[in-house]
Amino acid sequence: MTQLDGPRIQPRSGKAEQLVVFLHGYGADGNDLIEIGRQWRSFLPQAAFVSPHAPERCALSPAGRQWFPLTMRDPGERWRGVVATRPLLTEFLTQELARHELDASRLALVGFSQGTMLALHVGLRLARPPAAILGYSGVLVAGSEPPDIAPQLGTKPPPILLVHGEEDDLIPADALLLSANALGKAEIPTQWHLSPGLGHGIDNGGLLHGGLFLARSFGLPVDFGKGAR
Repeated sequence: MTQLDGPRIQPRSGKAEQLVVFLHGYGADGNDLIEIGRQWRSFLPQAAFVSPHAPERCALSPAGRQWFPLTMRDPGERWRGVVATRPLLTEFLTQELARHELDASRLALVGFSQGTMLALHVGLRLARPPAAILGYSGVLVAGSEPPDIAPQLGTKPPPILLVHGEEDDLIPADALLLSANALGKAEIPTQWHLSPGLGHGIDNGGLLHGGLFLARSFGLPVDFGKGAR
C-alpha cells in the first residue's frame, strides 16, 4: 500500500501541541509549502509541521506530484479524485496524530490549489473534525453523492478560511465565493480573504491572515505585533 511521507519541521522546543499538515498543489511536492511552517512559528511555536508528497507522479510535470489526475476536460474528475484519495490521506493523518500523541482537535489542514480541494473534502469528513481548515487558491469540490460532512454527523464543523488571488487565472476568484456560499448553506463557519492583484499563488497578506487564523483556531494568544516572517 502507498505510504505518504514528506518534509517535517519540529516544534521549537518540547512535545508538539498542534499538528499542521500542508497539502501541495498539482505539479509540486511537499517541499513547496513546508517553509511556510517556519514563517508561522511566531504564531505557532509548539506546532509540528509536515508536508507530504502526493502519491503520484504528475502527468504534465514529471518532476512534480499530483494527488489525482487533472485534465480540465472532465467535469467529474475532481470529485472522483478527492473521493479516491481520501482513504490514503485519512490514514496518513491518523498516523501523524498518533506519532505526536495528539487528537484531531489539535490538527489543522492547509492546502494550496489541488491540495485545498483535498483539504476541504477530507477535513470535513474526518470522524472528529480538525481545529481548522485553511485553503489557498482552491475550490470546494461538489459531487453527485449526498453530502456526508461534519454537521450532518452531529459534530461541530471546523472553522474554515479561504484565501484567493483576485487575478487568479487558473482557478478564478469566483471559486472562492462559490465555495464560501456552499459552505455557508451547510452551516459551516467560513471566512475568506481576496488578495488584490495576486494570481495563482500566496502573498504575504495571505500568509499573515493564515497564521493568525490558525493561532486563533487553536485557542492560542495572538500578538498582533508579529507578522508572517
